[in-house]
This record gives sequence, C-alpha cells and structure tokens, in this order.
Amino acid sequence: MTERMTSGGWTVQVPPDFSFSQNLGYLSRSPNECMHHIAGGVVSKRIEAGGVRRIIAASEAEGGLLVRSNAPLEDAGERREVERYVRDWFDLDADLAPFYAMADADPLLRQVTERFRGLRTMGIPDLFEALCWGIIGQQINLAFAYTLKRRLVEAFGESEEWDGTRYWLFPSPERIAGLSPADLTGLQLTGKKAEYLIGTAALMAEGKLTKEGLLGAGGYREAERALVGIRGIGPWTANYVLMRCLRFPSALPIQDVGLHNAIKALLGMDRKPTLEEIRELAKPWAGWESYATFYLWRALY
Repeated sequence: MTERMTSGGWTVQVPPDFSFSQNLGYLSRSPNECMHHIAGGVVSKRIEAGGVRRIIAASEAEGGLLVRSNAPLEDAGERREVERYVRDWFDLDADLAPFYAMADADPLLRQVTERFRGLRTMGIPDLFEALCWGIIGQQINLAFAYTLKRRLVEAFGESEEWDGTRYWLFPSPERIAGLSPADLTGLQLTGKKAEYLIGTAALMAEGKLTKEGLLGAGGYREAERALVGIRGIGPWTANYVLMRCLRFPSALPIQDVGLHNAIKALLGMDRKPTLEEIRELAKPWAGWESYATFYLWRALY
C-alpha cells in the first residue's frame, strides 16, 4: 500500500482504471442521501473503522485520493484503519482490467463501460448498514427508500456536527435490536420490514451474524445460503449485500427491477427481459456479474 503524507492529509494510491469524477457522480445520485455529503468536488462522511471514529473527506489529488480527517489520527495504526476503509469504500484493490476486456467484447456492457469507465462498485463497508439498506429497499422505489433510510438514521443513529454540517453514523445493531416494531412502523416502514430489521439486528448483536463469518463461509454460494436463511432476506437482498459489502464478484441480483429496466432500455426491447434471457446474457460475465450489474444500474440515472 503506497501513500505519501501531504499537508492536511495523505494521498491514497488508486489504480490506473479509476475515475474519481465517475464515482463522485454515482455518490451524488440522491439529494436525500444522509450518510455522506458532497460539495466542491469533495465527499465527506463519518466513519467507524477498527475502533477509529472520524469524519473524513476524500478528494481528487495528483496520484490518487487526498484523504483528510476532522481530527488528528493518533498513530500510523489509526491511519491504516482509515485508509483500509477508504480502499474498501471505493473498491480500490480490485483489478478491473479483465472486466473491461470482457465488457469491450460484450455488445450490452460495452455501452455502459465506455460511458462510465473508471466507475467502481461503491461499497457499504458496514454489514448491518448494507443489510438494512437492502431490506428497506425491498419492493419500493429508490426515492422512498432514501427517505426511509434517512428517517431511521436520524431517529436512532449517532451524529456529530463539524464545520456547519451534521454527520451521521448508521444505527448500531444493538440499538435497533432493542426496539419494538412500533418504533419503526412510526417511520412508515411496514410491519414486516420492522420485524426483519429488528431480527437481523438481534442476530448481529448476539454475534450470530458477522461479516467475518460470511466471508469465511467458504465462497459466494455458501455466503448466499447463510444470508437467505435469515428471515426477511431473500435472494435479491442477499446478492445486494454480497455485491456492496462482501465484494463477491459473482453476485447477481437477477430479480432486480433496475437491472431488468436497464437491459430493456439498452437493448431497445419493448418488454422487460425474462430471467432466462438475463441468464443467457450473463454467461459471458462469469466472475464479473457484480460489476456488470453495477454498471447497468448506473445507466438508469
């Protein structure tokens, strides 16, 4: 891992096929986002990484990303934790050369990789946040999902104000596990989703569900099986988490409406593709289904 200290922060090295502007464009997709702020080409957010809690800011710099913290980091170990978070968030350790080589030969994917080249699958490093976002987003439109997430975070998360802006940490599993469904239905979550969020939170609070456990489950299929065994988590939610948090490149939320709409639009179809048609289209994507999906989603907004 290469870095050099700079005034007010340090530069994190990025791979050659990385575009900060493309990723910033993705992060800007909703004005109702509550987990980060973007202004003047800088994205900032409050993080918890390896016991380190800080508000960090990332911006483009010569040779990489300039990362700054709102408070001094105590030692090199804390800086490593923050950098590890940033690298995971932007998926900086993935070598996308094989993906682009495959996509350049794929008539469907080539349309989006040429347009969004340098985009990374922006991550949700915290497993509980990723699971909650997947559950909240089930069978509703994206705009309302953002509204519900904001309500949940502002009702039960922790915040800190810095430089005139309030920054939030996602609610902890312990906090949500201690709620009743009525606490969540008051935010306009359905009764079922309230139960799913509380049940998932309880599993994590009890240590029965962990990111390390899923990553060590034996592979993509084993992690998927573990997730769909949890009440309220079906294949769509599981694969969303496998993509955005656990970084399994073969994750494919094949039932996703956005994926269907993107394929329909890009291929000029007069109907949505069938699951069998998607499976056929996805055959050349083997090992890169997650990135193929993310790029196709990006074509929708």
